[in-house]
Amino acid sequence: MKKLLIAISLGLLFSQSIVADEDIEEKSRFESLSKLTKVIGTVEKYYVDDIKLEEIVNKALKGLMQELDAHSTFLDAKSSKEMSIQTKGEFGGLGITVGMRDGALTVISPIDDTPAFKAGIKSSDIILKIDETSTLNMTLDEAVSLMRGKPKTDILLTVVRKGENKPVKIKITRDIIKIQSVFSKTFEKENLLYLRVSSFDRKVVDGLEKAIKNNPDVKGLILDLRNNPGGLLSQAIGVVDLFVDRGVIVSQKGRDEDDEEKFEATSSNTVSRLPMVVLINGGSASASEIVSGALQDHKRAILIGEKSFGKGSVQAILPITKDRKETIKLTIAKYYLPSGRTIQAVGVTPDIIAYAGKSTQGEDSEFKIKEADLKKHLESELEKVDKKVKKEQENKEDNKIITKEDVLNDNQLNTSLGILKSLIIINEK
Repeated sequence: MKKLLIAISLGLLFSQSIVADEDIEEKSRFESLSKLTKVIGTVEKYYVDDIKLEEIVNKALKGLMQELDAHSTFLDAKSSKEMSIQTKGEFGGLGITVGMRDGALTVISPIDDTPAFKAGIKSSDIILKIDETSTLNMTLDEAVSLMRGKPKTDILLTVVRKGENKPVKIKITRDIIKIQSVFSKTFEKENLLYLRVSSFDRKVVDGLEKAIKNNPDVKGLILDLRNNPGGLLSQAIGVVDLFVDRGVIVSQKGRDEDDEEKFEATSSNTVSRLPMVVLINGGSASASEIVSGALQDHKRAILIGEKSFGKGSVQAILPITKDRKETIKLTIAKYYLPSGRTIQAVGVTPDIIAYAGKSTQGEDSEFKIKEADLKKHLESELEKVDKKVKKEQENKEDNKIITKEDVLNDNQLNTSLGILKSLIIINEK
């Protein structure tokens, strides 16, 4: 009986302790909310300029989201509409993906064949000014809004670039951005397939599968994810599934570590087991990091190039008004690769480091012509002198072939080609 009374007493004390803790937590929440309300009211009443309450609240929300991380943001009605337009795959702008790195507005990558790409914008460029407006203390969404505009209008970006002694000014003419997310090429005199993915939209998996099936006789693959800023998670998972027949592709974990979602490969979706290499660089982010990292962890591909950007967090668009016109983009989870490593702020390190630029060649390499090629070479040189080469005579199929000259002008691609040939030789033994 005595033991029972002691147990009941301890139980009551424990219950009272829990209730007390809950009361303290509730009081703390109430005080914090009261503080926020008081600040907003004080600003509305005493600030030097007349600011409406709605504007004050919107500024407070923007500041809150900005302080959380570089990817969380408050989207007012206008910003929400712009994001909706962008996700449809066709929009007016420059064709660059930007992010915040150490508080600086940084180019993740220019998108292939867009105004920014053609103007010479490069991955890791830091945008210092948009026209005459400084980007210091500017939010990501404010910067994106400034860079968007009517097609055929000009914009001047001032960028800080590694290797340049002073800021570089680049004039870009806005245009409607239409993205060709996937294209394939073959190599001159090589039975190999080159697959380029510029972004992960809804057509990537189908595009890659079609390209692979249309080239059944190739012996190896090069998957180029350089300057690929990411896109849809479902497409990233689908791409890995084309090459991996089992195991975890990627997982995501939120605040509760027990609440983990895993995405796994299935053998029925696998279309190629050929030797392959993957190209990445500092402009490879998000979905492209999931693909390259998963293929690396499964030892399914050799990664070549430079360390990726390091964007491995998951954002969800959550409505905050009844009409759903205003939303917040909130980071709710992080991606983890099959080995358990994270991408966020770390990136994916390639197996073989290869830097951008031309491949190293001998000084007299241009004149090392075999006797059998001499006549053909001299004929082509004579045509250049006589200006007999006409554009209409060019074969359209040449656009689908990577020449030896193309390879020599791309050190990372040249390195990939050599590694892939080695993998094929090893597999054939």
